Parts: sequence; C-alpha cells; structure tokens
Amino acid sequence: MAKILIVDDSAVSRKKLRTILEAAHHEIIGEASDGAVGCRKYEELSPDLVTMDITMPKVDGITALKDILKFNPLARVVMITALGKGSTILDSLNAGAKNYITKPFANDQVIDAIAEALE
Repeated sequence: MAKILIVDDSAVSRKKLRTILEAAHHEIIGEASDGAVGCRKYEELSPDLVTMDITMPKVDGITALKDILKFNPLARVVMITALGKGSTILDSLNAGAKNYITKPFANDQVIDAIAEALE
C-alpha cells in the first residue's frame, strides 16, 4: 500500500491515525508535530501521501500544504480538521489538498479519504 507521513500536533491523533492506517496495510514512514518539521520530513522521506492537521503551532497545516506543493506539485495531502471548520476545509482544498478528514474521525472515514486521495 502507501507510504504515509502523519503531521499533527496531537500525539493522540497521530497514534490513532497510525493504528487505523497500519491496520489498512499502509506504512507509516514518519511523524511530525508541526508544519515546519512536516515539510522537512516530506522532502527527506518522499511519502506517497501526507495527513496534515490544519491547526498546529509554529507553521499551520495550510501553510505547510502550500510549501509541500511548491516542492512537489503532485504531492497528495489529506487535511485533518475539527468539525465546524467549513471555510478552513474549503481553503485547504483550494490550496491543493486532495481530501479532508474531520475530527473526531472514524476508521472508515480515514480509510475512505486516504483511498480517494491515492486514486
């Protein structure tokens, strides 16, 4: 399956995503707790896909998404955000995200969003 980089400031969210994605036979090749580290790890690891939290300290997810797409315009990034952030989701999709997942997320929601982004 896919090699995935998880970028989220919440250790709980990173762990839950890792568990869901590994159960779906994806390989987690790295994790980052903010957008700046996520961008560096993207360049270093060349993942097939990134899950990117939108709200993070230092560098937010939309800024990191734009930076990753400058480095690789074909990058696949799935944004993660809390419920009720409709305009933020729209901003991230307009910036080039392939899909989004809302927190709290269900296993099927994560697996489906990742599958769609990888198509």
